[in-house]
Amino acid sequence: MRHFEFTVDRAYAKSVNQTFADMRRLQVSAIVVALLFAAAAAGLILLAHPWSIILGVVVAIAALTSVWVAFWVPKKVGSIEELYAKSPLVPAVVSEVHPRAVTLLSLIDVAKPSAGRASYALVTRNVPIRTGQNQRVGDRVPSVALLNDRSTHNDADTWEMVSPMPIAWGTRDATVRSRAEDAIDQVEWDFLQSRIPESEHIRTSPDQRVAVSEHDLPEGLR
Repeated sequence: MRHFEFTVDRAYAKSVNQTFADMRRLQVSAIVVALLFAAAAAGLILLAHPWSIILGVVVAIAALTSVWVAFWVPKKVGSIEELYAKSPLVPAVVSEVHPRAVTLLSLIDVAKPSAGRASYALVTRNVPIRTGQNQRVGDRVPSVALLNDRSTHNDADTWEMVSPMPIAWGTRDATVRSRAEDAIDQVEWDFLQSRIPESEHIRTSPDQRVAVSEHDLPEGLR
C-alpha cells in the first residue's frame, strides 16, 4: 500500500475539503433531528397519559441517539492529518466536466488487508468546482483513497465505501501536488486515461464503482 507524506494545511483543508464539508452537514442534520425529537418527546410527556409518556421516552432516546451520532462522526472519520496519513495514494483524473462540478475517475485497490490479494476498481466521485478553478478532462488529480465499511460487522474481502480525496484539498503548495503525481506510476495514469470514456457508466452505477478484471489491468498491477 503506497502512502504519501506531506504537511497538511489545516486551515486551508477545512475551507475546501469536501469530505469534511459532508461530515459537517451530517452533524448539522443529526443535531436538527435531535432537537425535533426532543421537542416531540417533551410534548408527549407533558400530555401525561401512560401511552404518551412511554412514547415520549422512546422519542427521547432517539433524540439522544442523534446527539451521539453528531459527536461520534468526527471521531469515526478522524482528523484531516490522520486521513491523509493513513489513506493510500492513488491516481485520479478529471473524467467529466459539468456546469458546477467535475467527476473524478480513480483507480483504487478496494481489497482489505485480510484479503491477501489486490482487487482493483474504477471509482468516481463528483466534486464541486471552486471559484477560479479551471479543469479539463484528462487533468491529473493525485489523491488518497478513503476506505471504510458501513457496518463494523462486514466480513467481505472488499471495502463497502471507497472514494478518492484529492491531495489538493490538503495543501495550497503546487510542488506537493506535483511530488504526489510523480509518486504514482506512469502506467496507472495511462490506464486511467484509457478508461475515461467509461466515466458516465461508472458514475451512474449503484456504488459509483466498477471492478476491473485482472486481465484488463496493466502488467505491473496484476
